[in-house]
Amino acid sequence: MTHTAHAASTHGLVTRGLRTGLRLSDFRLVAFDMDSTLINIECIDEIADFAGRKAEVSAITEAAMRGEIADYKDSLRRRVALLAGVPESVLERVHDERLRLNPGVEVFVRACQTAGLKTLLISGGFTHFSERIRRRLGLDFARANTLGVAGGRLTGTLFDRPWGDIVDGAEKKRVLLEVCELMGISTDQAIAVGDGANDLPMMQAAGLSIAYHPKPAVAEVAMVSVLEGGLDRALEVFSP
Repeated sequence: MTHTAHAASTHGLVTRGLRTGLRLSDFRLVAFDMDSTLINIECIDEIADFAGRKAEVSAITEAAMRGEIADYKDSLRRRVALLAGVPESVLERVHDERLRLNPGVEVFVRACQTAGLKTLLISGGFTHFSERIRRRLGLDFARANTLGVAGGRLTGTLFDRPWGDIVDGAEKKRVLLEVCELMGISTDQAIAVGDGANDLPMMQAAGLSIAYHPKPAVAEVAMVSVLEGGLDRALEVFSP
């Protein structure tokens, strides 16, 4: 795709390098981050809250999302280790009591589905939540990390999956590229939506990057940044 280089801003919606006449139907795939993008919380921070360790865990999360921690996998392992011993039932409480879809998410996802795009959730968060969100929004695919559980309590470890150990920024990009290849489409036909530094690899690989209330490092490079309002504001950049 050819892009113009200028940036434009309209009431909390910033665009950078978009070509004119862009339509949602120009794309075939949209990939979403989950925590703080599709949903209102960082699930790991809320689980930690039930263990009395929210400040400790959220400080690491915030630094990782800002891109201040080079090794995301290590940062996630450190945070998950602090959850050892938490009852598995806490996951359900976090889902029921604290997790909400962010404003405009359902509208944006429906618009993508109506335009014929496949929908993909790639999360450094946990399958307990990602599978519920996948079902709730009717998404086509999802990949996330699985928390280790034994005797009804979290083990403080992550369950190794056949495809690898942890969904980090590199894995998010790899999954996006793999799904594009399986669909027989160019990466230019993919949209990536995220908010944190670990979303940058997949956002930079996609033909269109959308940042929702992003961290500064992400806002600097995203082609569309929704700084105010809901995710549905991103629809404003497309021609009918």
